[in-house]
Order: sequence, then C-alpha cells, then structure tokens
Amino acid sequence: MSGSNANQLKNETSSYLKRHIESPVNWHSYGPEALQKAVDEKLPIFISIGYNSCHWCHQMQDECFSDEEVAAMLNKNYINIKIDREELPDLDQYYQLASQAMNGRGGWPLNIFLTPKMQPYFIGTYFPKYAANELPSFLEVISNMSKAFQNEIENVTSNANQITEALRQPPQVKDKVEFPGHYPAPNSILNALKNYQDDEAGGYGAEPKFPHYAFYEWAVEQMLEGMVSEEFGKHILKSIEAMMMGGLYDHARGGVHRYCSDKNYQLPHFEKMLFDQAALLRLLVKTSLVYPAPLIFDGLIQTLDYLDSEMLSENGYFFSGQDARSEGHEGLYYTFTRDEFIDALIQFDENLIDDQDKILSWFDIKEDGNFQNTLNTIHLNPKLKNDFYSPEGWTLVRKVRQALVEARKLRIPPATDQKGIASWNFQLLTSLLEVVHYSKIESIKQAAYQLYLKSAPSIFDTFLYQNEQEKTRIQTSTTRTGHVPLFEDHVFFCELCFKTFEILGDSQMYENGITTLKYIFDEYFAKDIFHTRAISFNEVQLYDNISTPIFDQNYKAPLATLLTLLRKWSTVSQDSKDLFNRVQNIKENLTHLSLQNPLSFGESLRGLTYPDEAYRKVEIPHAWIKNNIFHPYISNFSQRFAINYHTKNEESWEIGNLT
Repeated sequence: MSGSNANQLKNETSSYLKRHIESPVNWHSYGPEALQKAVDEKLPIFISIGYNSCHWCHQMQDECFSDEEVAAMLNKNYINIKIDREELPDLDQYYQLASQAMNGRGGWPLNIFLTPKMQPYFIGTYFPKYAANELPSFLEVISNMSKAFQNEIENVTSNANQITEALRQPPQVKDKVEFPGHYPAPNSILNALKNYQDDEAGGYGAEPKFPHYAFYEWAVEQMLEGMVSEEFGKHILKSIEAMMMGGLYDHARGGVHRYCSDKNYQLPHFEKMLFDQAALLRLLVKTSLVYPAPLIFDGLIQTLDYLDSEMLSENGYFFSGQDARSEGHEGLYYTFTRDEFIDALIQFDENLIDDQDKILSWFDIKEDGNFQNTLNTIHLNPKLKNDFYSPEGWTLVRKVRQALVEARKLRIPPATDQKGIASWNFQLLTSLLEVVHYSKIESIKQAAYQLYLKSAPSIFDTFLYQNEQEKTRIQTSTTRTGHVPLFEDHVFFCELCFKTFEILGDSQMYENGITTLKYIFDEYFAKDIFHTRAISFNEVQLYDNISTPIFDQNYKAPLATLLTLLRKWSTVSQDSKDLFNRVQNIKENLTHLSLQNPLSFGESLRGLTYPDEAYRKVEIPHAWIKNNIFHPYISNFSQRFAINYHTKNEESWEIGNLT
C-alpha cells in the first residue's frame, strides 16, 4: 500500500513545496516516478495545486494536510502529488480548465482526483476537514472518491474520458454576435455592461470585486482616443479611483493586493502578486494622462518604490509574491486597531494628533474595526474626497501613509516567495517601459527607467539560457529547471523585446522580437490553435497539450497580447504581416467570444477594437533617441503606433540615452 511511502518533497526548492516537507501526507513531487507508482499500485492520484502567497492554500494545509486522520486516509487510498502552480503553469491551466468544465469555476488550492492515467474525475478548491459553510467535509470527499474509484470504475473512467475529450476541444463560437463594421464601438461595449456596472461603489457586479486591469486599460486608451462618452468615462474613472482609495491598494507602502471580498473595495484578500503590480503600473500611467490626480501619481511613485525596496532580489529579478498572512493571521500586518492607528500618528509626528478626528474620518477608522477583531483595513472614504482632495488635505494623507509605513517596520511582515517567474518578470519590465513611455512627470519616468536598468540585465541572465543546440531557451521559474517551453513565456518576452526597441531604440531587441514571433508559430501553432507548451515537447509531459487560455485570468491573456503585437508590427515587418494573415480564424473566433464577456477579455478588446488602418508606423531618426529629442513627445503615441527607428545618414549611435 502507498502508506509505506515517505514524504518526497525534501529536495524541492519551491517555498510552497518546502512548506509541506513535514506534512504527514506522503507527498510526491510531480513527475514520472509518482505517476508510474499509481499505475503499478492501481491507485487513483490526488493532486493538490497551490502557491506560496495563497491564503486558502495555507488554511487547507493547517486544517487538512497537517492532520493525521486526513493524512492516513490519503496515504492509504491515493498517490499524493503536491504542485506549485507557479512552477508548472501549463499543468495548472489544464486542471483549472477542467474545474471550469465540471464546476463552472476554479481557484486555489485546486484539489484533483484522477485515474492512474492522469484523467480527472472530481475537482474542487478549498475543503475544510469537517463540513462547514455549505462546503463538504474533506474526509467525506476523500472517502467517497476512493469508493467511486474502487466500486464504480466504469462510470469513473467514462466520466474522466468525457472531461478529457472536452478539454481537447478549443473554444468555439456557438452564436455569433451581430454588429456593423469590423468590431463594436467602445461605447457599444460599455453600454452592454451598463446594467452590470456598480454606480454607487464603482466597478462591475457585486462582491467579490476583481480589478479587471486589462479591461480598464482598454477603456482608458479609448478615452484618450476620444471614443468614450462622458457618462461611461466618468464610471471608468470612478472605478479606478475606488480601487486606489480602497483597501485593494496598500496605502502605506504601495502596490495592490489580489482582490476585494466586498463590493466597496474595502476588504482586500491581502496577498500581493508581481503580475498585479505590472498591470497596475500600465493602468495608472495611462490613467494619469486623462486624470492627472495625486492619487494616481502617488500610486505610481509608491508602487515603483515598493517594487525596488521589497520585490527585487539580490540577483536582480523580481520575486513572485507576498503572503496574505503573517503570524498565522490574514491581513494582520496591514491592519490597525483604532488605538494602534492613533499611536502610529503620534509616534511619527505629534502634530498629527491635532487633526485626529479628521484623519480617522477620512481613513474610516472605527473603534470596533471595519475588518475583524477590532482591526481596520486602511482605505480612504470616497464620500469625503472633497475634503482630502486639496493641497493641504493630500499633504496630510501623505503624512499618514508615512506614519503607517514607520509603524509597520516594527511588525513581522508576511513571507515573500523569493521564486522568480519568467513571464511575470517580462511583464514587469514591459510595464516599467510603459511608465517611461507615457508618464509626463519626469521624476516618475526616471524612477521607472532606473528600475528597468537595475533589473533588466539580471532578468535576462536569469531566465534566458542556451541549450545544447545553442538555441535560446526560457527558464519558466528559478526553482524548477528544465521545464518545457511555454507559450506565455515567449509571448511576454516578445512583447518586452518590441517595447524595449520602441523606448530605447535597441535594434537587437527588435530582431529578437521578430525571431520570437517566428518561434511562437513554429513551436506552438498547429491546426489554427496556439498550444500552452511547445508542440515538439508533447511527449515529454503526461497530460494533453491543450489550447492556450483565451480570456484574461490572473493576468492578461497572452494569446490576445500576441494578436496585438502582430497587428501593430505588421505595419513595419513583412514577416509580422505574413504571420498575422495566418491567424484570421483565431481573430474572428476571439472577436465573438470577447463580446460575450468583455470584462474577462480586456486584452482582447485592446487587440481587436482598432481597425487595421488605425495601426500606423512612425519613422523616427535614431539620433532623436540619442539626443533626447523624441522622448518629450512619445507619450502622444498610443499603443496602435509602431515606433520604428532608422539610421539613415548616421555613422554611429548609442542605445537608450534618456538623460
């Protein structure tokens, strides 16, 4: 029986997997050894997928996976595999899609019961040990799934086969959306969402409130183009303002938490992820062009400082995330009782006590707390913004934020997952260059540029390497080497290459971008489908190589990013134009799918809204980069303009001189 096995995670380097080394569950790492054991012992497989910054992953670890009774049942009846989803994002995407097919939702921790052939027959997310809050007992789930495998194997196998076959089918449009022209106008899309928008609190829908960064970025871009009515534009800005005034934003340090559990953006789920910071920078810098408010500018400055101070490793790449919990409690590091809040003000500047009542009101600090156990999340009350939106008021807000930073220095901070993830680092670098591109505030532009210079060489050294055939490969994470090439890694690297060329004039990065586009088509594209991992590596993994996700999940969809790159750079390169002509069926399919749920297809909206003729090539002498002539004007060129540099009549030039 599998109960004789020992926990096999002792040699893992992932912080998340190392958390489970002392677990009484006989965990295996994912790989052929564990899968073969399931075949040999004729046992089902139990896979649990999570990540280090996930609150509910730790909650289930404490309640279930550290429990001897649960462990004994798992060890007796299953081959148990623990996976860090940040190391194996393609496998996580596969089973998240399976969860969507079975349950209509996914999430983490993701707990999957499979046949020895890796076919799922039951999937769930968080389970308590004992039934609670309409969630079944995990002990019952383990028992029932084991009995089903032993006693109803034909039904189990049949259902698993159906799910597996469904996962092999790429998303297809069932009912096309009728509209005139090449794509509906932005106002038409926003009007379709009108009944869903939250006019009182901002955003769309009820709780939980997720920050649909790509969607808001698209909306702001269209506002800058003059394509959004005042009515809808006001709602977009109100929504962004609500996120930045709310607890979603870390007012003390900068950066954003994952999402909010309430409709008013006051109660965040406190984990911080690198990809969210990348999306925030892109959104804020473009918002600053249409809404130049101190809330937006300070968000940029604070977040850049946060990334530099807390998220940049000694090796020069950015960490993946920070926990929601500290000292075993979610949000403890970030929240304050009323007395703690007042004490923080006094310790920082005794004069702040003169404005105590005003400050407590602005920040909605209550005696009995606004979070739990008399604790308060830190947020600004949007109903009082006329009071603090003044030079004197905002100076006071800044002092309060500084006071909270000083107070937090005396606390035990949440753990930081020091893993580096290639695609997230590429997104962050691109976002830094977006700030350089669009910010009209020189200090913000320079802060982003200096952080790019500080991190980019190390990020390239960390994640790019030469294989035995002297071909460049991308290492997906710093904690798991040798994983197969992934679609999202190459798309976000390609985006970074082109952005670097636009901002710094580095012609080699442009060539890298073109080469990467060709590689993406050679390695991931077949039968009108882009796959999650390189097709030439299909036999390396023991689960299907499915089509890449089409909608924005944790971050913008790489397929939509690729489409935008192809459309834009087709104006410059014949190679790009030829490749773009090969994806017309995908473009048509994505057009109709995106219109069925625009909030989840924000990056697709960014890639589909403009007609082909709106994309333009802008020819710039490279000397304008060297002599700092062009950068004062570059913010006037939106993402539909491909900035192309030439060196006609020049004998030499330098790269990336912003000063």
